[in-house]
Amino acid sequence: MFPAYSVSLSALQADSSAIDVVGNDLANLNTTGYKATDIDFENLMSQSLGIGQSMSQVGMGVGPLQTVTSYTQGTLTTTNGPTDAAIQGNGFFVVKGSDGQMLYTRDGSFQVNDQGQLVTATGEAVQGWSAVNGVVNPSGAVGNLTAQAGSTIPATATTTMSMDVNLNAATAADGTFSAPIQVIDSQGTSHTLTVTFTETSANNWKYAVTIPSADLQSGGTTTLASSTLTFNPDGSLSDPDVKGSPVALKISGLADGAADVDINWNLYNADGSSMLTQYAEASGVSSTSQNGYSAGQISSFSLQNGGTLIAKYSNGQQITLGQLALANVPNPDSLVSVGNNELQSTVATGSITLGAAQSAGLGKITAGALETSTVDIANEFANLLTYERSYQAASRVITTNDQMLQGILELIHP
Repeated sequence: MFPAYSVSLSALQADSSAIDVVGNDLANLNTTGYKATDIDFENLMSQSLGIGQSMSQVGMGVGPLQTVTSYTQGTLTTTNGPTDAAIQGNGFFVVKGSDGQMLYTRDGSFQVNDQGQLVTATGEAVQGWSAVNGVVNPSGAVGNLTAQAGSTIPATATTTMSMDVNLNAATAADGTFSAPIQVIDSQGTSHTLTVTFTETSANNWKYAVTIPSADLQSGGTTTLASSTLTFNPDGSLSDPDVKGSPVALKISGLADGAADVDINWNLYNADGSSMLTQYAEASGVSSTSQNGYSAGQISSFSLQNGGTLIAKYSNGQQITLGQLALANVPNPDSLVSVGNNELQSTVATGSITLGAAQSAGLGKITAGALETSTVDIANEFANLLTYERSYQAASRVITTNDQMLQGILELIHP
């Protein structure tokens, strides 16, 4: 009769612990990257009664709970946060704790602190590979990711330019069409070049590339290049041919004192098709491009798909600063929670390897998104009712056993 007390007490303790686990799961229903916990109950050894064929076993209750974190994939929710990231598939983000120890998390709600470091919401430094001249080497050692670059990116002079232009085949001789394009000098000043096309006869045009005289010092020439164009009957450019492209332009004696600018004007695409055409349609420019840019200031930092950290500048340029590292954990069930949505390895974890997203079995990183908790509220409430009833049943066993014991005592001492 007395063993019934210990059996029931073991059940009360186990059910109470199970309710604590469910409560913790429900409390983390909205915790980013949180993984729900599965509970395993195990019986204690049994007590043997009798011997031989008459032997029977009576259980001695339930043992301590075994809890296992279920590392299933959570739903990805788009946040559009510039430094938010979510893992889809295997892997953990790597962060460095205040004591220098490596910790692991599925919570990608990162931010840039006042020191320019990429950190977690609680301030731990995110680990990855820093870029050298915009190139990341994911096989090197990881370190703190720093969102720091030059506050100003210098100007770069234009070296190539191109324009997609159609010249109207129906234009009469001496008819003209002008196409402007902006280029940049070494100081970041913008200059508008104008390419003027004039038809001389059927399928034949001449062109002249000019720059405003105000952009030049006295004595500078405003015509940078001039020549002729010949088109095939199908409207494609025949002369200059591919070998005659690009056309060399040189801007000398700029009024702002910038260095001379040498520009190659590409007349053909990489596949050999001409950018200048002559069709019986209105003359027009469909697009222009050039590779120069003015000086710019840092405007923002952001993570890209794959975990690349970039700095964006006001002139439209961007520089790669680094890349997030992911940890491949061979035995994630052995990780221990240390708070702040972070996990610590143990002796049972095995050898953890680091790599870039979508390499060596690691999942992919989606920027501007977070992984939601895997807690199923319906399942947790069902478990909560089950453990509550089990707790009530165990309590009832103790009450019944106490009543029986009181009855025996009354028989002895009426």
